[in-house]
Order: sequence, then structure tokens, then C-alpha cells
Amino acid sequence: MKDFTTTELAGIIQAQPSENNEAVIRNVSIDSRTTKPGDCFFAVKGDNFDGHNFIQQAFDKGALCAVANKNADIAEIADKNILRVNDTIKALGDLAAEYRKQANFKVVAITGSAGKTTTRQIIHHVLSKKFNTCTAPKNYNNYIGLPLTLLAAESKTQIVVAELATNKPGEIEYLTKIAAPDIALITNIHPVHLAGLGNLDAITEEKASIAQGLNPGGSLIINGDCEKLLNACRNKNITFTTFGKTEHCDIQAANIKCNGLSSQAAIQNTQIDIPLPGMGNIENTIAAFSICRLFGITINDFAQAIKTLPPIKKRTEPLQIGNLTVLNDCYNANPASMKNALDILKSLDLNKKRRLVFICGDMAELGRQSENLHNNLGRQITDAKVNLLITVGDYAKITAQTAKNTAKYKIKIFSFKDVDSACNKLEKFIKDYDIILIKGSRSARLEAAIEKLKQLFGKKISK
Repeated sequence: MKDFTTTELAGIIQAQPSENNEAVIRNVSIDSRTTKPGDCFFAVKGDNFDGHNFIQQAFDKGALCAVANKNADIAEIADKNILRVNDTIKALGDLAAEYRKQANFKVVAITGSAGKTTTRQIIHHVLSKKFNTCTAPKNYNNYIGLPLTLLAAESKTQIVVAELATNKPGEIEYLTKIAAPDIALITNIHPVHLAGLGNLDAITEEKASIAQGLNPGGSLIINGDCEKLLNACRNKNITFTTFGKTEHCDIQAANIKCNGLSSQAAIQNTQIDIPLPGMGNIENTIAAFSICRLFGITINDFAQAIKTLPPIKKRTEPLQIGNLTVLNDCYNANPASMKNALDILKSLDLNKKRRLVFICGDMAELGRQSENLHNNLGRQITDAKVNLLITVGDYAKITAQTAKNTAKYKIKIFSFKDVDSACNKLEKFIKDYDIILIKGSRSARLEAAIEKLKQLFGKKISK
């Protein structure tokens, strides 16, 4: 981040000026545990913690100033360099938007119902071969995360690859106007976050609003296989190009093959070896190339670069735990990503010699369609011929019941209210050489099952 004086910062975020000494801010922080000398600490209130309770700790770590809400009771540290604002989260966004205006880097902004993180990681990996490229170390894609992504860019940064997420109307519009992308990408449209967005039409409108923040002359790229998205953009007279698997798409994949833990596709008559499994990751790869080519990356350069792409953490991430093969996909879940993950699981044992196991958590934020979509998941599980189903959560229990009712083969099913209860029984249920998919929404905390399997099987030798 470039340096700002506290006076400049106060003007940008419309803060009450501090009566204390002028300071030069070199970075921002929202976590007192990682605050460094020269930082400005933004006291952000989250779901679990209120940053106003940690302002003193931030100053103890060397923060030069803090941004706090006007109504926060912090009289005990009134002698410090504190800027008061109506809303610290908005102030963080205002600073990021101004920094973006002053910076020379290009911004790629990615939204969509699924595949955002993987597509972002592919783009960053490929572009980093030729450019100084910056992206968030984690899933920084909301009111707090996007500003932090932009503010982390340095003077030498040429490209920032950012991710924009939403669970209610208006969020994408707000975020895209901060990011002011030169290139915006919509990966796909699926029924997710229905509790806040209502229906597929509303989701489509929300995702399409990413175009509202495009810089003059900017490019919008969308999934050409999503008819609703195509119609929405046409109705808004938005200019766009497309990627996808069908012939009418501008960037098209052909000769598609899914090979267990890897996949292949031909793009511009060049065969691409993708070190990621499943049809979803083929779509993510096409989307990524549709961006990279705009920076002068040839298809041959792209094909060589993607070969060295590391696994994407917690996104169908293959793990070998002793003699178990585990797909760690416990970061999040929605109906589309569940189906994609089950297709991958099914493909890993085409010879039917090993058991297929699914540790399944709830899919969150589906609103009134929750029960119906969890019922559909139960049918997809039996279509994939899962041998052992372990569910965690109330909605996943509905999935278990549907799987039990529809299975025309022998399937073992066990349901638990929480992940700790399930983990206590894994030693009884899991057998050597099982192939295990672990997937659910964040609220299910299924990473605990990964750790339990490491305890139980980690020292066993795979033969």
C-alpha cells in the first residue's frame, strides 16, 4: 500500500480529525494480533469479535492510528490518534476505492455462484509467470475482504485478481464500484444464497451488476452456457464476450475428458492438461484462459503454466491419508458444487473395487428451497452409487432419508446432529482403502473430520 498521512486518510474516509500528532500510515490492519508498526487499525465489528475492544492492543503492537465508530465507548484510550467515522467498514471501503483510483495496477474481478476461488487461483498462477500479480491469501471477497485485497497491492503490482461474493441484493454493486475492474468475469449462475437472494432470477441480476463498476473500456466475460445470464446482460445492453462448452461461445472447450483427479480439454485446438478434477474445473479453466488471453497470454503459455498449478485448498483437494483417498471439499457447499463433487467421487473407482464414502454436511442459506434441494442431493448420492453415507446436520438428515428411500442397492447410512458426534464414530465406520468425499457448508465445520481421519489413518502405509 502507498503511504497516507492521517490528515489525508481523514479526508478520504470523512473522519473527525484527530487532535494528536500527524502520522504516516504504511498499511492497514483489522486484527490486533497481526498489527505491525506503522499500521492504521480499523476497528471492525464482525460476527464473533468487535475490533473496538482491541484498539489498545493494536497501539501496543505499534499502530500509529485507529479508525473507530463515532458511538464507540473508548474513552480510556482517548489520548491516542483515533479517527472517528459513522461506519468503519464503509471507511475501509472508501480508503480502498481511493487507493484503487490512485494506483496503476489493473484489476480482474470475479463473481459467480461457484468456482470463483479456483478460477481466481488459476488466473493468478498463470499471470504471475509474466506479471507482478497480487491476490488475496484467503477467501477475501466481501465488504472487508475486498478492500484488504486491494490495499495489499504494492507500488510494483501490475495486476490484482479479486473475488466478489454476495448473499443479499446490492453487495456486488457496492464491491465492484470499489474494485473498478478493468476485466470482470461471471463464472456461472446456480441456486445459492437463496435465503438472501430469493430465486435464480435475483441471483442472475445480482451477479450481472458486476458490470456497473467496470472502468471505461473495461471487458465483461460471462458463461455463455447460462441462458439466464445471457438474457440478463442482453436486456441491460451490456457488451460481453463468452466462454463455455457449447459452439456459440467465444472461447470454447472441446474434447473434454475427466480422468479421476485430473482432466483435459482442448481450447483453441490445443490440448490442456488440467491438474484438477471434474467438469466444474474444466469450466473454471476455460474462464481463466478467457481472462489471461486479454493480457497477451497465448494458449501454449497457458497450457504450460497450468501444469504446475498446486491443489486448491479445500476445493476437491485430493489428500492421501494413510491408505485412504480423501477429497477435502469442506470449505463450502451448494447444489451445483455438490453434484460436481459427487461426479468426481464416482469417477475415482470405475472398477468398483473400493468403497465410496460421503461425509455430507448441510448446504446453508438455501431459504425456503432448503428441504427440496437436500432431497435432490439424496437422489444424486444414490445415482453416484455411494456405499457409505454419513450426514452431519438437520438438513443433511433429510438428504440421508431420501438416499435411503431411493437407493436400489445396499447403502449404509448414519446421521449425526454435529461433526463432533460424527467424528467420535469414524473409527467404527471407515475402512482401509476407502475413497472419501467430505463436503458441506462452512457451518458444518467438516475440517474436523479431516483431522480425525489423520489421527486414525495417517500412520498407515498405502500399498
